[in-house]
Amino acid sequence: MKQIIFIAPNSNMFAIAKQETDGKYPGIVVREGLLSEGLALAKKAVAEGARIIISRGATAALIRRAGLPVVVVEVPITAFDLIRALERSGKKSVQVGLVAFPPMVVGFAYLGGVLGRKVRYHPLLKEEDAPGQVRAALRDGADIVVGGVVTGEAARAEGCPYAPIETGAEGIRQAIEEAVLVEAAQRQEQERAGLFGTVLAHAHEGIVSVNGAGEVTVFNPRAAELTGIKAADALGRNIAVVWPQLFLGEALAKGEEKTGLLLNVKGRNLLCNQLPVLADGRPVGAVVTMQDAGEIQKMEETVRKRLYATGHVAGLFFKDIIGSGKEIERAVHIAKQYALTDSSIVIAGETGSGKEVFAQSIHNHSRRKNGAFVAINCAALASQILESELFGYVAGACTGASQKGKPGLIELAHGGTLFLDEIGEMELATQSKLLRVLEEKKVMRLGSDKLLPVDVRVITASNRDLRRCVEEQTFRRDLYYRLNVLKLSLPALRERPEDIEELAGYFLRQKTSGTGAAVRLTAEAARALKSYSWPGNVRELQNILERILAVHKGGRIDGALVRKLLEEENEPAALPQENLLKDEKSRIQNALELAGGHQGRAAELLGLHRSTLWRKLKKYSLL
Repeated sequence: MKQIIFIAPNSNMFAIAKQETDGKYPGIVVREGLLSEGLALAKKAVAEGARIIISRGATAALIRRAGLPVVVVEVPITAFDLIRALERSGKKSVQVGLVAFPPMVVGFAYLGGVLGRKVRYHPLLKEEDAPGQVRAALRDGADIVVGGVVTGEAARAEGCPYAPIETGAEGIRQAIEEAVLVEAAQRQEQERAGLFGTVLAHAHEGIVSVNGAGEVTVFNPRAAELTGIKAADALGRNIAVVWPQLFLGEALAKGEEKTGLLLNVKGRNLLCNQLPVLADGRPVGAVVTMQDAGEIQKMEETVRKRLYATGHVAGLFFKDIIGSGKEIERAVHIAKQYALTDSSIVIAGETGSGKEVFAQSIHNHSRRKNGAFVAINCAALASQILESELFGYVAGACTGASQKGKPGLIELAHGGTLFLDEIGEMELATQSKLLRVLEEKKVMRLGSDKLLPVDVRVITASNRDLRRCVEEQTFRRDLYYRLNVLKLSLPALRERPEDIEELAGYFLRQKTSGTGAAVRLTAEAARALKSYSWPGNVRELQNILERILAVHKGGRIDGALVRKLLEEENEPAALPQENLLKDEKSRIQNALELAGGHQGRAAELLGLHRSTLWRKLKKYSLL
């Protein structure tokens, strides 16, 4: 069925309307019907899907009063129609009685004056008024009555002169164009309503809206699910009756909004936001959105993991720890027990003893294994950079940093594990901020005033004696006890010589995998490796074996080659014992001298990270 129906009250208008629509507006159907006949046509058209009806005068008024779910576009009376009507009244008529519906009389009195006629208006509100208003016009001295169809019928009944206001093509064309515009607006509104309905029906949030009187106008399916209240029981009723806990008095009376309200509904915690609907600055209703607090927490963990956890993954497991000696087996056994808890762990061990391997293995053996494993070497970064990496920052907080801001590593480790290597090198100011995060379980980005809740398991590692650092006042005592809940001491490689040959074999296979080469140690070579003290532990063993493979071209590695490379390793040997002074400053000066002033080489000689040496140089004014 067509959306637009033109109901012409007379045959003249019907003919003009047909002429204006044929070929130009194929979507418009033209019918003829006056008053009740026109109303019957309108009802039938609406039942068949029409949404816009074009008509004029009494017929348009009758359709409008019937309350049909349709837009009534009334054909206007143009200036040309009025002029023609006044001309039809005849030159002898001095006073014209205009009996018509209000939309038909705009400009009539003005034009009457221009054409030398006195016009007196007698309004019609419904067609039944026509006989009485015609008589009133005659009593007022009208020479002729002018109006529409019902006025003409009343005039003829009274036997008085009558001139009709006939609608010309101009008015009909104007009404058609208006109806087309209304149809386009309706279609757009229907699309919006459909979109709005779809959003409401499938929104993850519960949405409730009320009008100015507090009556519920929207109660979407998610709101019904979260509250246990049926939409049918809520719509049209006052929100104070439907949901007493949800006090909307301030939103409706003062236009105040409230966010982050936590309400318990039937044992479920709902996070609600109350927002006023304003018109001309005054509240005319309110909208409430709600979410399940528990689901928000789960989604937050998922989002953080998907957005930020890329690259923060622990790839090592306890099965990757090589060695079957008592010392390493004991460390693995203790670490597995620690992994089942959620307490902080301090891993103590010399450089290269495998502290991060154990940290990753503990993470993968814990309930947090599906969360991020975020690691950072506290000795590798200057203090300010370390803080921005740990705590993150908002846009503009750090000079030269990303203008979009950046989440910190603590924030990225939410739901997982944060591994702080070489924590003994962290400066006191940063230690204080870290302690606050661990105590409050909240982190604040640099430059921000908002606290973000975080749930992290902290594992720290150091090749320094943290207790001695506390005594030397380079490490906070309260932070030490916060971190040192569980302590795992890793054995040095020299303390487990029975594992050296097994480790060496593993590294050789790993480095030659895919080459087809079968490289193995002779018994003499294995004894040479076991007799070495390995100050660099497993990492040093791995480096030596890589060096052997670089220069060795056979399948068997003999003892002579191993001893030669180990001797070369110790030629520049750290620092000759006789040249070492007890004072740290003197040791650093001596290392710089031996390294020819090269800080990187001096750091290697001292067994320090380059950034650690830089801080010590600054401390002793050696820069």
